[in-house]
Amino acid sequence: MLHLRAVSPVDVTDRVLAVLKEHPGATHVVLLRGAAIEPAGDVVEADVAREATDEVVAALCALGIDKQGGVTLEQIDTALSDAADRAEIAAPGEGADAVVWDELLSRTGEESRLNATFLAFLTIACLLAAVGVVTNSPVTIVGAMVVGPEFGPLAAMAVGLVLRRWDLVKRATAALAVGFPLALLVTAIGAQLGSFAGLFDRNAVLDAHEVDFVFTVGPFSLIVALLAGAAGMLSMTSAKSAALVGVFISVTTVPAAGYAAVAAVLGEWERFAQSAGQLVVNLVGIVVAASLVLALRSRKNRTGEPGRPLSTG
Repeated sequence: MLHLRAVSPVDVTDRVLAVLKEHPGATHVVLLRGAAIEPAGDVVEADVAREATDEVVAALCALGIDKQGGVTLEQIDTALSDAADRAEIAAPGEGADAVVWDELLSRTGEESRLNATFLAFLTIACLLAAVGVVTNSPVTIVGAMVVGPEFGPLAAMAVGLVLRRWDLVKRATAALAVGFPLALLVTAIGAQLGSFAGLFDRNAVLDAHEVDFVFTVGPFSLIVALLAGAAGMLSMTSAKSAALVGVFISVTTVPAAGYAAVAAVLGEWERFAQSAGQLVVNLVGIVVAASLVLALRSRKNRTGEPGRPLSTG
């Protein structure tokens, strides 16, 4: 279930209460008269079954709560209540299958931003991948996959394409278009310094068969990217977010970028091109599969538009 908190103007509170009381998927309704200071008004709280959240939020936004007050949603990990059990049973569908569209827009909007944290994680991930390449260490490559933050913008692109939120697509594209070249540049500088310092041998890198999968592009590169994109979007649109870790480990976006930087320093332009191709195949495959999954879930589960087009800025 999700915990909903609404700040309501005093003259609208009775209608807000009516929405929550009448919907079978809402329970534990609480009213705090005059508790809100900025913006001023009443605070109304309720626990809402995940599969009913879209309808409830849409009804509240139709009352103008999002403009005159505000609505926040929080995940409830544990709810010990017969009333909560009845609400989940009464709400149509299964909670794990429900897509809370406003939540998805807000989450992907946040994760698609180009900021110092995103750039730092992406750069560190590429550096780790480069270390894995020069040391022939698949374990380090896997570590780089986990650290990489690139699935956030990729998921945002998929959401933006399906919901026609071009501002989200633009922001996610900018994050990737700036992030990967910057991470590649820093990684190439690091690899060059390592080469000057004699930290790795050129022949050893070129013979590193354990990590050849990073730059070897083939049909399975696309298959893995498609599966990863599908699994990632299913994870983001359900309560099973732990599956995202598996998605990060399955794709070779960051390792391919790290290998490309090392190959460029060594003057191995064929391997550089192969690594860049691997990167592109993975990025495109993830976005395509994630968009298809989201479009299918939208067709199956969505009962209406999100309560409002949330700002992701």
